Amino acid sequence: MSSQSKLRVIQWATGGVGKAAIECVRNHPQLELVGCWVHSADKNGLEVGRITGTGDLGVTATSSVDEILALDADCVMYSPLIPNDDEVIAILRSGKNVVTPVGWVYPDPDNARHQAVADAALESGVTLHGSGIHPGGITERFPLMISGLSSAITHVRSEEFSDIRTYNAPDVVRHIMGFGGTPEEAVNGPMASLLEAGFKQSVRMIADHMGFRIEPNIRTIQEIAVATSTIDYEPFPITAGQVAARRFRWQAIADGEPVIEAAVNWLMGEENLDPGWNFGGVGERFEVEITGDPPVKLTFKGLQPETIAEGLIKNPGVVVTANHCVNAIPDVCAAEPGIKTYLDLPLFAGRPAPRIAAETS
Repeated sequence: MSSQSKLRVIQWATGGVGKAAIECVRNHPQLELVGCWVHSADKNGLEVGRITGTGDLGVTATSSVDEILALDADCVMYSPLIPNDDEVIAILRSGKNVVTPVGWVYPDPDNARHQAVADAALESGVTLHGSGIHPGGITERFPLMISGLSSAITHVRSEEFSDIRTYNAPDVVRHIMGFGGTPEEAVNGPMASLLEAGFKQSVRMIADHMGFRIEPNIRTIQEIAVATSTIDYEPFPITAGQVAARRFRWQAIADGEPVIEAAVNWLMGEENLDPGWNFGGVGERFEVEITGDPPVKLTFKGLQPETIAEGLIKNPGVVVTANHCVNAIPDVCAAEPGIKTYLDLPLFAGRPAPRIAAETS
């Protein structure tokens, strides 16, 4: 593919995922970064390379939505902290495809908000694809793939075990995730609703595609552990009695028993917790497990940093979230209009490093 025929990509927001997405676009032979929307006035007008720390990229960031919508581009990688339906509808109506890690993994056609987004895509002749990693990949794409190795399946599980101290977004950790506050603040905070919007879609995708007969309501279980004494977390203190670990689990029920489960375990380390949760002696990881004939279990390592210090520089979990979206862009742009899930798209893949990549025409 020549430079003239590369797909033109806009990056929406430049948090950790946004910065990683820009790097993936730069590495992808079919893609070209042509625009960047930023939330902060401090970033408005900056060369994007100054924001990412990668040297000049020939693109200037803007905080003007109108400027971004007017730009000639094929696709927007939409990665704000919290999704906004009106923003997504405006992007779609401007004639741009969208990939995003913040929703629409498996939208509910009976949900009026989801349908409004789908209508905007259809009427504008463009496509939206929700991706990511958990949810957005390990939660449904990979369980579905490895389920093909088994039969007579009775249970499907996808689960994350992460040390949240490596997540370099202290404001999110404190005010969105609820760490360092009281258990009551955490339970009543926004995290559960933000998570369940995605994870319930993932669970339903598995149930629908594999053919499980489940009850209408997905069960949500939320647990909290508090610090028994001060925990070493540099951005802000976590003292005795404050939230230091959180667990969420979403279960699809059949015959009174969970048959599909998605879960996250976020710990501020493994010390000074009540209850005394830990990673089970095998460290941070993601797991996908199929209970059937035969049972199959897949463990993902390397998606979490080896040390806290490394995670604060470059967190692999954030990077893979971005990559999984960006690598889908060529197939999303080629797809029929509407909201398309993994069930609708061909099997897309990453690309080799330029020095060992095949020639493209």
